[in-house]
Amino acid sequence: MSPVLATVALYSLIIVLGALAGAVVVVLNDRPTHLVRFLAFAAGVMLGAAFFHMLPEAYLGGGWWAFALVPAGFAFLLVLERYLVAHAGEDISHGDTMAGTGHSVHPGHVLGLTAFLGLSTHTLFDGIALGSAVEEGVGGMALLAIVAHKVPSALSLASILKTEGRSKVSILSLSTLYGMMVPAGALLYFLFDAMLQFESLAAKALAFSAGTFLYIAVSDLLPHVHRHGKDQPGRNVLALFAGLLLMFLLARLMGHPEHPGH
Repeated sequence: MSPVLATVALYSLIIVLGALAGAVVVVLNDRPTHLVRFLAFAAGVMLGAAFFHMLPEAYLGGGWWAFALVPAGFAFLLVLERYLVAHAGEDISHGDTMAGTGHSVHPGHVLGLTAFLGLSTHTLFDGIALGSAVEEGVGGMALLAIVAHKVPSALSLASILKTEGRSKVSILSLSTLYGMMVPAGALLYFLFDAMLQFESLAAKALAFSAGTFLYIAVSDLLPHVHRHGKDQPGRNVLALFAGLLLMFLLARLMGHPEHPGH
């Protein structure tokens, strides 16, 4: 194995373990109020990731036209959740409750798959960025940026999956698969770098993924927090802003390996 591939493999393992660590925090926490707070934090992370990380990178890499794919990503998850993913929840009865919350689960209200698709799309292109960065000799910076982003994102995904009532094994399995999108993306980079202009493609994918993040945060997570977090609204608002602040600080302090200092 070449030194570049060995480095990518090591970095990918670190990132996958970081994603699992974020999921484990949620899996081991059984307090309903904490779960709602996790969801508020998750909404802040996803909004912050879209506005502070993904959209600026999409603009830098693809210019104005990259933003045309933001509403496409939003509409994609809208259609997916309302008309396609709905069938996945038809076997859930109206009397079922969300794990750890005591709140009813409605048939067809399946957030986990849409969140998994949106987050995994972004993570796949994080892997492409990692492969490119390692090859260019700045893999350490890429590793720090991706780990710092993936841990709170994995916490977000696990919170959504737990709200659905999924088992611990299912949450950890999907979180691991989500983390594995990084080595998958890096492998794609090395396989097709000579055939495709990945810089332009990655910018468009980031814009599309930003649209999916906005949909999940605005249409799914925040309404759920509003409905089920009325007992401690102040703390839930603080959790939302904590997620936004975390992503803002990461954007300012760490930047992107290809554009240090922006």
